[in-house]
Amino acid sequence: MSEIVELNVGGVHYTTTFETLLQEKSSLLHELFSSKNGLVKDSKGRYFLDRDGVLFRYILDFLRDKQLNLPEGFREKQRLQKEAEYYKLSGILDCIRGERESRPPGCITIGYRGSFQFGKDGLADVKFRKLSRILVCGRVAQCREVFGDTLNESRDPDHGGPDRYTSRFFLKHCFIEQAFDMLHEQGFRLAGSCGSGTAGSAAEPKPGVDAEENRWNHYNEFVFIRD
Repeated sequence: MSEIVELNVGGVHYTTTFETLLQEKSSLLHELFSSKNGLVKDSKGRYFLDRDGVLFRYILDFLRDKQLNLPEGFREKQRLQKEAEYYKLSGILDCIRGERESRPPGCITIGYRGSFQFGKDGLADVKFRKLSRILVCGRVAQCREVFGDTLNESRDPDHGGPDRYTSRFFLKHCFIEQAFDMLHEQGFRLAGSCGSGTAGSAAEPKPGVDAEENRWNHYNEFVFIRD
């Protein structure tokens, strides 16, 4: 039976075996734990690695199962790739690169209606950008792939399967940069955008809507593609 080993990776503690750590002979882990030269221990006697402790769980899982199983909507593949490069784990790198190469091409459009929220002093006291909702249009399967559980499908009942297209999805949050980050992480790039200019309205705003804020309503769309 392989000897049990306690690890402290960036403050996160793990229990595994030397057999698991030595799985990939060309890796830095094999180099470190086969000789134990250059290793240090913390105050509890655990071997200490000054790396990302949270992401190390996926590295351990891969060494145990020879499969890279990431949760749906996982958003740190670039950081995980850097960790795999540091540990010289070619198996994980092959999985990440292979996944990217197998991604089908497609197009997703992001739209939002927004305004600028003002304080009592009007234009001199702009507080922040205000978005009411971020809309998502595209092929259903790709929208789910990119946005995972942040995607709200309640307005678009599932008819026709994942190969259908929709213009009725929206996100559960209102952070446009978060949506852009998720698209970028899945290999999409911005291809074009358009937006309305600001426009005043002579109509009386709805109850509870600030008249000055209402003057600055605008709508923008961004088209992302993956080749």
